[in-house]
Amino acid sequence: MSETQKNEVKIELVRVGKAAFEATNTDGFSVTLDGPEKIGGEGKGMRPMQLFLASLAGCASMDAVMILEKQKQTIESYRVSVTGVRADAVPAVYESVHMRFELSGEISEKKLERAVSLSVEKYCSVASMLLPDVNLTFEAALV
Repeated sequence: MSETQKNEVKIELVRVGKAAFEATNTDGFSVTLDGPEKIGGEGKGMRPMQLFLASLAGCASMDAVMILEKQKQTIESYRVSVTGVRADAVPAVYESVHMRFELSGEISEKKLERAVSLSVEKYCSVASMLLPDVNLTFEAALV
């Protein structure tokens, strides 16, 4: 697999179970996705909508950490909890998503709030894909 255009992203997906699939990127990194038991899922991996929330948390976190490090903040621990509420319809898209960032270390509360705000509202591509249709909220706390 190779990237053919500058901004092109390519993933190859292969079936590895009744409702399980392995997605591999061009660098050879992979993740397993699996469906619910009612369609034959066997607990081999995250469900696609769970993986989407993980992607959101990862994207926002990479930006937030980079901003905080540029501001000479020392992060000792970092955790993000993401909760999504899906529509009771088909497709069951997210209607709302809430992210809670919890950090410890030598971090200014003001700088933490600003870094998370910039990350979620400006820099995170995954978050931008949700807006304006999804009610995306977030909070940041020093713990």
